[in-house]
Amino acid sequence: MTDILIVYYSRYGGTSELANMIARGVEEVPGCQAKLRTVPPVSSVCEATAPAVPDEGAPYCTLDDMKNCDGLALGSPTHFGNMAAPMKYFIDNASSLWFSGALAGKPAGVFTSTGSMHGGQESTLLSMMVPLLHLGMVIVGLPSQEQALQKTTTGGTPYGPSRLAVSGSDQLSDEEKQLCKAFGKRLALMAQALKQARPQAAG
Repeated sequence: MTDILIVYYSRYGGTSELANMIARGVEEVPGCQAKLRTVPPVSSVCEATAPAVPDEGAPYCTLDDMKNCDGLALGSPTHFGNMAAPMKYFIDNASSLWFSGALAGKPAGVFTSTGSMHGGQESTLLSMMVPLLHLGMVIVGLPSQEQALQKTTTGGTPYGPSRLAVSGSDQLSDEEKQLCKAFGKRLALMAQALKQARPQAAG
């Protein structure tokens, strides 16, 4: 099986819904499976630690989850045009993956949720790509040929799926759903192709 790891931080559920829809797209590809993981919150109190297992939702991601995946989707809400602190903290502690090159040559993409149309979706996605490039990953986005990109009045960017989660609207729009599934499928197909190519390159 080709394993696609979907790692996200979601405080109010907006980003987790994107993650679940991306997972559906991944699993439309025969031979691919999605693994959903989250990251713990960061406390302002130095002594506070998160429990080993979250009360609800996906389990916490480990560096072994990252190391063993064939492809990666990274998701965070938009906080002032950047990824949320818990996601940044998690990535900042992944130096061993950089030293070992464990993620080099594997595909990765990003997704985000924000509460306003111009709240920094695209800058957040771009900021999340930077550490993935340092880890040697191959960035996957959404090509302009995706019709939902032309029609959306909510979320959706060429840099990756996004969501406009405004007050009173707790459902993904049709275009947001289409783009999440298209992204998950594209990431899975890329992971399959690159996984098949790796043994040949090693030989």
